[in-house]
Amino acid sequence: MKVLIVEDEELASKKLIKTLHAVDPDAEIIGITDSIESTVEWLKQNPAPELILMDIELTDGQSFEIFNQYDVASTVIFTTSYDEHALRAFKVNSIDYLLKPVQKEELAAALTKFRKLHSLGSSSSAVNFDRLIAGLQQVQQQNYRKRFLVKSMQRLVSVSVDDIAYFYSEDRLNFFKTFDDKRYIVDYTLDEVESMVDKDRFFRISRAFIISSESILQIQDYFGHRLSLHLKPVTDKESIVSREKVADFKLWLGK
Repeated sequence: MKVLIVEDEELASKKLIKTLHAVDPDAEIIGITDSIESTVEWLKQNPAPELILMDIELTDGQSFEIFNQYDVASTVIFTTSYDEHALRAFKVNSIDYLLKPVQKEELAAALTKFRKLHSLGSSSSAVNFDRLIAGLQQVQQQNYRKRFLVKSMQRLVSVSVDDIAYFYSEDRLNFFKTFDDKRYIVDYTLDEVESMVDKDRFFRISRAFIISSESILQIQDYFGHRLSLHLKPVTDKESIVSREKVADFKLWLGK
């Protein structure tokens, strides 16, 4: 089975490849792309893979745009933290939809479904929407993470989510800061963190920041139709709400 992986976070890509090979050692990774532009170029220049494992949120936008620019003949399994995209995802050659972090058992089930449809010559776009909706309801009813176990010096410390002000990326590492201004490295990508925390309390304002509503001190207009936030504890990193997220951010805050 020839597979193209579309994923813009290097750590997430490595984890996905490891999980895929654990499920199917014979799977051949024939390409890895990290953006809409690079994916379209790859598809134009290479034979169609049998399967594409595709993240939805990429550096230059949502991967759905790929299908507007190129007639994708391959079957697609989407991998993402954003369950609200699922219905749309299934309309674009998708046979399954896996929430990050992708679990071995779920990927195995998706590959089994892919092989079954492939062997029967079935259309990959034939989707059981009742099953999809049931799956989404199950996701929405999940228990969100209450604590994170992190390293502090030579010790392990369990930190309550209630004490976390925000998560952020810096120099290819991911951190969170507590309200008492302590910083810890977290062993998850921000995509994974986003799927673990309560979306009523936390919002991803950009690719580099997930913030708690209680961490916001001040909101100011910023050029490019964006918003600039002053957070507590104070951070020297720019905490900017990206333009495409401003409307959802305002709704999240209760506009």
